[in-house]
Amino acid sequence: MLIGSGIVSKPIFALINEQMYRKIILKPQKDRSVLNFHPWVFSGAIQTDVKSFTDGELVEVYNHAGNYLATGHFRHGTIMVRIISFKKQTIDATFWKEKFQKALALRKVLGLLNNPEINTFRLIHGEGDGLPGLIIDIYDDVAVVQTHSEGMHLAIDTISSELQQLEGLNITTVYDKSSDTLSKKGMPPIPNSFLSGSKTNQVVTENGVKFYVNWEEGQKTGFFLDQRMNRQLLATYAKGKRVLNTFCYSGGFSMYALQAGAAHVDSVDSSKKAIEWISQNVELNGFDAGKHAAWCEDVFDFLGKNDAIHDIIVLDPPAFAKHLSSVDRATIGYRNLNQEAIRRIKPGGLIFTFSCSQAIDKTLFRKIVFMAAAKTGRNVTILHQMTQGPDHPVSLYHPEGEYLKGLVLRVD
Repeated sequence: MLIGSGIVSKPIFALINEQMYRKIILKPQKDRSVLNFHPWVFSGAIQTDVKSFTDGELVEVYNHAGNYLATGHFRHGTIMVRIISFKKQTIDATFWKEKFQKALALRKVLGLLNNPEINTFRLIHGEGDGLPGLIIDIYDDVAVVQTHSEGMHLAIDTISSELQQLEGLNITTVYDKSSDTLSKKGMPPIPNSFLSGSKTNQVVTENGVKFYVNWEEGQKTGFFLDQRMNRQLLATYAKGKRVLNTFCYSGGFSMYALQAGAAHVDSVDSSKKAIEWISQNVELNGFDAGKHAAWCEDVFDFLGKNDAIHDIIVLDPPAFAKHLSSVDRATIGYRNLNQEAIRRIKPGGLIFTFSCSQAIDKTLFRKIVFMAAAKTGRNVTILHQMTQGPDHPVSLYHPEGEYLKGLVLRVD
């Protein structure tokens, strides 16, 4: 109470801690998805006139009756709010610290901390860790950050600071690699940059296999950590086999096959830089160079002109469909790729086939593989169904987060 005024006021600590964010009001009966903890609010659900709102600003979401629902980052577009908290709170350094601690605790449960066989993993996987628009991959003492929303990029300095202070890790370099994911058409590109330290590459260990990783020049954050468990699965079948790894990049599947005792591995990629890295990784691990051949060539051309000499073929192409509008074209690409592999695999051989296109769901992917197999007339059996590793978690409330689909096929 203010002395002598007769007016009851809020305690001073409440005023200090109360952060004012602009409100987004939803249309009547458009709050169900948020009440079910889906982290996206679509433009069609919003009643508020948002013309004055700025991309990246923090907003609070309320239902039509005026009840608080969530806090998130605003962005003009189809998905207008990406929710980072379903609890009314200030988004400050403490918020980020608690989110990172929770994510790190999960990775500890998964056996990824203080593990002499593994020093690389994904720490933050967007919606799966309650932080839509944020990816953080750990390469020993380096954190590579990739932001997919303006809101996350506005918080990049706080994110970097909290990563360096996170107990359980010893981060000395933080690299922001958001240029490809944030730069807009017609706008100056957002440069990638070091937020701390200056390391440009690192040798990391994954299940005892060593990889040279370069986040400045490499794809994504430098390496495809989501395939770790699938590489392990390949290793169980590779001993004494001839393996073909297509779209090989730096040779993740190739190195696991060689470590497992494959008779010979062919690695194919259209990138000269990828071929350089894969050869470097063969040498780094001390593998017999005579058991590995790297081919800088178009995968479709390679499959079309080579005889059926391989016992195992890995099909891990880049995303053929990044948007729903390109699904039809991507379907043709995936079908042709799988058809060629099924046609040329040795009898009794295995095909590890994947799609990382979020626009292609599991049902459609299996249908595509079915169409490809039917065209060849060969008998095909599914031995395993695969997805991303558990350090790329999927929220039960956000099934769209399960982006990686994979099948192990046996072809007679």
